[in-house]
Amino acid sequence: MIALRARCALALFALLPTAAAWGQGPSDYPTRPITLIVPFSTGTGIDILARTIGPKLSERWGQPVVVDNKPGASGNIGSEFVAKAAPNGYTLMVTVNTFVITPSLYKSIPYDVVNDFAPISKIALASYALAVNPTVLPANNLADVIAAARAKPGELNFASPGRGTPHHLGMELFKQRLGLDMVHVPYKGFAGAMTDLASGQVQMMFTLVHSALPQARAGRIKIVAVTGASRSPFFPEAPTFREQGITFMDDVDAWYAVLAPAKTPSDIIAKLNREINAIMELPDVRTQLMNQGMVPVTSTPAELGALVKSDLARWAKVVADAHIAAE
Repeated sequence: MIALRARCALALFALLPTAAAWGQGPSDYPTRPITLIVPFSTGTGIDILARTIGPKLSERWGQPVVVDNKPGASGNIGSEFVAKAAPNGYTLMVTVNTFVITPSLYKSIPYDVVNDFAPISKIALASYALAVNPTVLPANNLADVIAAARAKPGELNFASPGRGTPHHLGMELFKQRLGLDMVHVPYKGFAGAMTDLASGQVQMMFTLVHSALPQARAGRIKIVAVTGASRSPFFPEAPTFREQGITFMDDVDAWYAVLAPAKTPSDIIAKLNREINAIMELPDVRTQLMNQGMVPVTSTPAELGALVKSDLARWAKVVADAHIAAE
């Protein structure tokens, strides 16, 4: 009877999937190609980041790393794909912090930004600037802008690439915290908004620093303040909001990050974090990103997770208070 039980146990064990069938352990990861999902189109800052990181991971691990763009629905299509992917480290997402804004703009999205993703690391930052047209708004600093807005409530206007964009929400936060009344003029994209700012059709705009540089260098617009705890390396002559007495704009920036599906093993997350953080410190990677107007940064998974939660709450309040909905 004992021998019969032993033979049955061995037979059952033989039917169980092998470790290879389930997927190798974290120490062996990776053993096959990795896909970096970019939830936006090619040529965007996120796409450039993914195509910078991908080859470096491939070199370090000897496995192909494929960038797959899945644009649409303000990033929701690609994000949903990653949220529902197998949590094994072979499908990752490179995204930007609009990821934490869209839940507040849409009545429903098919994923939960906190519970359906495992944070890996921040990888880059881009600062914002408040720019004015000096012909129609002769302001030299933030105090001048604030004074003009308070002197003419409801008369000053600001452009953005569209309702619910970070450019729009950053300005709404500025308005709300200071109690200012200014009119939002949404455009269908950045180019039209910047063209009209430079020509004086609108008076000001909240925009990424590197996007404003050509017109600022040409003297058509004036950057009166930049976000961040320190001045932008791309336009150091412009003072920060903090230098001018406004601290709540310090961390209003575009941050880029890598995430995985929730329940990805913690050892794989830790390994990815180490490798990606090492890549972001490489001189050629830093040069490439700086040339694109992005500052390479790194973080722990926990730090990124805390940032996702805090930004989700902050922008939800801004959206609710301004009664903004996606177009």
